Amino acid sequence: MTTATDTITAEQLLDMAIDEPCELIAGKLYMMTPAGHWHGQVEINIGLLIASHVKRRKLGATYGGDTGFVIARDPDTVLAPDVAFVRTERLPDTTEGYFPGAPDLAVEVVSPGDRAKAVSDKVRAWQEAGCLAVWVVRPDARTITVHRGGAEPRTLGETDTLDGGDVLPGFSCGVAEVFERP
Repeated sequence: MTTATDTITAEQLLDMAIDEPCELIAGKLYMMTPAGHWHGQVEINIGLLIASHVKRRKLGATYGGDTGFVIARDPDTVLAPDVAFVRTERLPDTTEGYFPGAPDLAVEVVSPGDRAKAVSDKVRAWQEAGCLAVWVVRPDARTITVHRGGAEPRTLGETDTLDGGDVLPGFSCGVAEVFERP
């Protein structure tokens, strides 16, 4: 799509007719492999748990995996977490374009081919952009690692309970619920 010296902006990316998942990192376009079926099932499980809690309590908005968040400018970075939450007071007035800034919560579901460094780089990028919490969901290991600013990451297993803390007040679910199969 781009050459080694070309960079594009978030606005140019939005205007491109790209039918495949991609992200923009420091002005460079990176294509992503579509998620496998287990990844997609886990993504919708955690997304539904979060969305139903957010809607019931009128806390803000929950976003699906194709939503772009502009977390850096000049050069632009647009990332798309698998699930995101933004508090009501931070919601933009416009319905156009990518979300301006980081979500309050970003959920990243790790695919089998994702490299550990790429996952940690993404967590760091979200945190540096102002994301209050990042949940890294590992379907194969059936764990969720919770990253919150100023605290050590905490990895939860299937017998543990995931809570939203002050980022997603009142949210709580068993980690096993995220990995339930029909």
